[in-house]
Amino acid sequence: MRLATYNVEWFANLFDDDDQLVRDDSWSSRRDVTKAQQADAVAAVFKAIDADAVLVVEAPDQHSKRSAVAALENFASAYGLRTREAIIGFSNDTQQEIALLYDPDVVTARHAPVGTIEAPRFDQEFHIDLDVDERQDTVQFSKPPLELLMQTANGNEFRLIGAHLKSKAPHGARNDREVMKISIANRRKQLAQAIWLRRRIVHHLQAGQSLIVAGDLNDGPGLDEYEDLFGRSSVEIVMGEQGQDCLHDPHARLALGRKLNARPTTSRFFIKKENRYLQALLDYVMVSADLRAKAPKWRIWHPFDDYECFRDTELRDALLTASDHFPVTLNIDL
Repeated sequence: MRLATYNVEWFANLFDDDDQLVRDDSWSSRRDVTKAQQADAVAAVFKAIDADAVLVVEAPDQHSKRSAVAALENFASAYGLRTREAIIGFSNDTQQEIALLYDPDVVTARHAPVGTIEAPRFDQEFHIDLDVDERQDTVQFSKPPLELLMQTANGNEFRLIGAHLKSKAPHGARNDREVMKISIANRRKQLAQAIWLRRRIVHHLQAGQSLIVAGDLNDGPGLDEYEDLFGRSSVEIVMGEQGQDCLHDPHARLALGRKLNARPTTSRFFIKKENRYLQALLDYVMVSADLRAKAPKWRIWHPFDDYECFRDTELRDALLTASDHFPVTLNIDL
């Protein structure tokens, strides 16, 4: 089986209010890319990775007038994708849903949220002292993680959690001091969300369940100047320490072990004021110890770092046109 996580930048803007694909020459929200160009590129990437299930980060939005599931299934129908059924969990108001698009002939998915005293359901509130002032702070997810119970065609079950953790930009800051103050507060909230997610992970692992945690954690070793202040990144919190109840992703472990050498990357952003591109490792597929024992294989479909992606000019161009993130796939015997 092949599972993937793929952050499709502003996927929502490729659909109209009837959840129909808009494939024309109007501009998408991608820089210098039309909606037709982005839609064709996204479809080309989906076909190339040929995954049985794709966790779509920044999926089309869900609210009273729009359906993320309908939009994704219409997209799959328009391009003849075998991943033709979609599912979401708790919706949000950011126009960036977390969804799964999957092949129902290979695997089925059911929204199966969990709530405990230590880790409430992800659409509820989490209480934790963020700033060590002996007072509980209230934390909510702007994008509640997607919790799925998956079953393969041969009856094997595993849990899949899709996440998009993100520290908000310092909106409203009027000077450098306020930028720092707001940024630190937002980073605290992101780390609290990582702790919340980690407690759910431990719950599943201690119950002996096979678990995959995938998505965009938007944080990692060496990513920004606040890492030293807090000691650990969200990635390290979610994965856990080496040993009991830890998850594994080889790209994350490689990055954590390298301070100066080159590290894997899954995204490429244009920094306009510096006229250059920034690359970062943001997207992960983490597995529990029992799944790691099955010798799974990970791959980052990077247009420049992956040899096969680079030599296939059509795929390389599609990856660059479709999104500022690149898919990460996991091949595993389930």
